[in-house]
Amino acid sequence: MSETRLPFLKMNGLGNDFVVLDAREHACPLTHEQIAAIGDRKTGIGFDQMITIEPAKNGANAFMRIHNRDGGEVGACGNATRCIGRLLMAEAGLEHVVIETRAGFLEAFATESPTLVSVDMGKPRLAWDEIPLAEEFADTRAIELQIGPIDDPILHTPSVANMGNPHAIFWVDDIEGYDLERIGPMLENHPMFPERANISLAHVFAPDEIRLKVWERGVGLTLACGTAACAVGVAAARNKLTGRKTTIHLPGGPLIIEWRANDDHVIMTGETTIEFEGLLDLDSLTYEKTAPGDVVAEPVS
Repeated sequence: MSETRLPFLKMNGLGNDFVVLDAREHACPLTHEQIAAIGDRKTGIGFDQMITIEPAKNGANAFMRIHNRDGGEVGACGNATRCIGRLLMAEAGLEHVVIETRAGFLEAFATESPTLVSVDMGKPRLAWDEIPLAEEFADTRAIELQIGPIDDPILHTPSVANMGNPHAIFWVDDIEGYDLERIGPMLENHPMFPERANISLAHVFAPDEIRLKVWERGVGLTLACGTAACAVGVAAARNKLTGRKTTIHLPGGPLIIEWRANDDHVIMTGETTIEFEGLLDLDSLTYEKTAPGDVVAEPVS
């Protein structure tokens, strides 16, 4: 190992996993190619997103920079915000912190459990040019978009929203009834989405209960996507499929989403887990584990 080694944490929010680097004192100048190599699950540490904690700006407790597994930078990640919120609150002995991202300021709040964290994800962006879409739609609760034959489409008429990232939600009766790994890339890169999009399959199976499966842009299939869960909660309420507070069941576990009526902010609550601590060699991009993480993470009841 060389001396150019960076300490890191491996964390996850319901299986949506991250490599976390602290760059508040020393910068972490990694190229997109290096980030992609570190994110490779066969040859690197493996992650959905790399999170860099940078010096605070504009009164925030920290700035959070987010790169997807392909090395591309994105504006927001709800599960990562919960994980970074947990770290910052524990570090400072606070019950509330403000985290700046490219998508704006996000607030994290402590709960009765140190591993269970709530995040104020702000207001959803619902206008067609805020998402953004390539065409104007007056109503984004359901837009004209389909994949497959015109007279028998595989999927059609998604709801769309932006929760720091663009999201398209297809309402289905069975989220496992579609090959999302095959059709996800096509929809992610559809001309309708000039900045690409996260693609979700959602099934309302009980009052205020939704099953969700997500193809995340620049990542692929993921066990959990916080901004997708927020977008789905908002879209379900807008379409009167649920109320304004829902439990979103992802492959990695549940998230509680509340779209508050008094200010239109979306509150997301869920578990966080520290998997292990390690050292990353910047020359070889190899790593070693230096300490274990959480013993258990209690599920959301």
